Formats: sequence, C-alpha cells, structure tokens
Amino acid sequence: MNQMLQDTQVQTSKAETYQAQAPVPQDPVKEHPRFAKPQRVAFVQACWHRDVVEEARIAFIKEAEARHLTHVDVFEVPGSFEIPLHAQVLAKTRRYTAIVAAGLVVDGGIYRHEFVADTVIKALMDVQLRTEVPVFSAVLTPQQFHETEVHYDFFRRHFTIKGIEVAAACAETLHGLERLRGQVAAGIV
Repeated sequence: MNQMLQDTQVQTSKAETYQAQAPVPQDPVKEHPRFAKPQRVAFVQACWHRDVVEEARIAFIKEAEARHLTHVDVFEVPGSFEIPLHAQVLAKTRRYTAIVAAGLVVDGGIYRHEFVADTVIKALMDVQLRTEVPVFSAVLTPQQFHETEVHYDFFRRHFTIKGIEVAAACAETLHGLERLRGQVAAGIV
C-alpha cells in the first residue's frame, strides 16, 4: 500500500514536471485588417535627443508594417518646435494620408518646456483640423529628465512603447476614415 502511494506520487510529480516544462502556448500573431487603398504616412522626427526619439520611429515602422502601413517617409527637423510647420507643408501636398510627429521636449533651464510642448501639440491639432489629414503625436515632455544613463534607458523604452501605440492609433484612425469616407460616398452618412 505504501509502495502504491509513493508510485502515484512519483507519477503525479512527473506529470507536474512535464506540464511545467511544456512550452507555453503563445497567442497567434494578430492579423490586422488591410486597407482598400495604399496609405502613405510621413514620420516627422525632432533631432534633439535623437538617440531617444529614434526608438519611437523604429518601433513605429515595425508596428506600422504589421498593420499594412508599408509606405512611411521619414523627415527630420532640428527640434520639436519645428515639427508643426513641417507637418503642415507635408499635409498640404496631399501626398500623405497621415502624419506622425515624434520629439522629446525637456527642461533646458532657459524657458518653460511645458510652453514648447503645449505650443507644438496645439499647432499639430490646428494642422490636422485645417487640412483634414490626421496628425498623431509622440511629442513627449517629461516632468523631469536628467542626462543620466538611467533616464536615457527609461525614456528609450518609453519611446518604444509610444512608437507602437502611435502606429496602432494611426492605422485604426485611417481604417475608420476609410470606412467613413466610403459611407459618405455611398450616401449612408
């Protein structure tokens, strides 16, 4: 009887070990909807803190490709303050169905960085409303940014996340606009 108990425990133990070692099933890669027409996106990136901001661009392009946004043109401007004018000129060309802006506005000790960030975001909204070309922002302003490796690492990771998020927002908005414009053309709306 004792032997049977031990054998059962060993078998149970082996089964638990097998389950623990079995590979964890991963979610299948999500298939994103395709666009009816090709979409062209402009990505406007500020050069201040390029090594941080480029993480958003890299992540954006990778996620955009997964979402069938394969035509992305990258433009660089000196700083975030220069992004809105560049975005407006690009929007007026009608070559782009969306524009994405990325920059890092930090406290330089001379002026209030919140002023710059607020001005940039408001100007990007104005461009979007004036031209009817959606403009997305990954222009971020942290409360505190110190030029230390810890902060650089943190914000590189954060910009990677923001790049993925802005690609998702861009693709979903363009799909929504594509459906809406189809409904308007069909007289449904």
